Amino acid sequence: MNALVYHGPGHRAWEAHATPVLLEPSDAIVRIVKSTICGTDLHILKGDVPTVSEGRILGHEGIGVVEETGTAVTSFHKGDKVLISCITSCGKCDFCRRQMYSHCREGGWILGNKIDGTQAEFVRIPFADTSLYLLPPGVDEEAAVMLSDILPTAYECGVLNGCVKPGGTVAVIGAGPIGLAAILTARFYSPSVIIAVDVDDNRLEAARKFGATATVNSTDGKAIERILAMTGGAGVDVAMEAVGVPATFDICQGILAAGGHLANIGVHGIPVTLHLEKLWDRNATLTTRLVDTAATPMLLKAITDGFLQPAALVTHRFALADVMQAYDTFGRAAEFGALKVILQNN
Repeated sequence: MNALVYHGPGHRAWEAHATPVLLEPSDAIVRIVKSTICGTDLHILKGDVPTVSEGRILGHEGIGVVEETGTAVTSFHKGDKVLISCITSCGKCDFCRRQMYSHCREGGWILGNKIDGTQAEFVRIPFADTSLYLLPPGVDEEAAVMLSDILPTAYECGVLNGCVKPGGTVAVIGAGPIGLAAILTARFYSPSVIIAVDVDDNRLEAARKFGATATVNSTDGKAIERILAMTGGAGVDVAMEAVGVPATFDICQGILAAGGHLANIGVHGIPVTLHLEKLWDRNATLTTRLVDTAATPMLLKAITDGFLQPAALVTHRFALADVMQAYDTFGRAAEFGALKVILQNN
């Protein structure tokens, strides 16, 4: 088969690779139908994720068709169309029993990280019974791909950790795919204000389409000042950091209201400064989280019922074999107006 292989920071290649085989009775082999590229993949290529070794197939998102199952797999059979979760869970360890699947002692975020991932023609999925989801007939495949990672990540790490409430004020710092998914799912709780912050006017326009009530271009460095003015000096109840760089984390700290929640979503590759000299008396809560995907069944139902429509996040489509071009497009998102790209395995 062919796959997108990581060869160290800044280096990737579409090349021939051994087709995966069953290694454990709980494994399944899935033929990829659609995959995508995540911002985390760009962090990997920058060298921000040291657990990813050279020679690793990247990717942790996608849908596919089950080709083969191990003898212990009971929930899936050859020919089933499935959603691949970005988080692998054994379903039995102490963390899994607490629904902290991201910290599963034998799984967690391993696809495209510690084991080969989904930007390939085939992928091996460990613990298939608890790491795959059967897709209902007729479900929008492009919408389903968004369920592998960005929708549960935005919802769990941003909306749930941020404790978004009816009538509350929310700011999402970073209007990329994760930030837009946070705006989309924050609307479940009817906040009165959702402010999107980004340096790209095209993404801010997209944020309004997804439900932002106001936007701020932070290029001039005055985002904090503007958001405080919008909120009468009070700041916001929930600030979601959806980029993973010091500048966006600083904005979150500067706009947090008394009693507010700073919900970090972004992947941070370098240190940030926590301004406790300003926050120590604010009754503030800072949360971090790696997505657990515990919300995936609910989000899948919301898509199936037509309540949630994330397919609009898709802006570009490529054949899987053109993944190198897809990375160039996704990595220069502002230039190409890219949000999510779909990789189709024909």
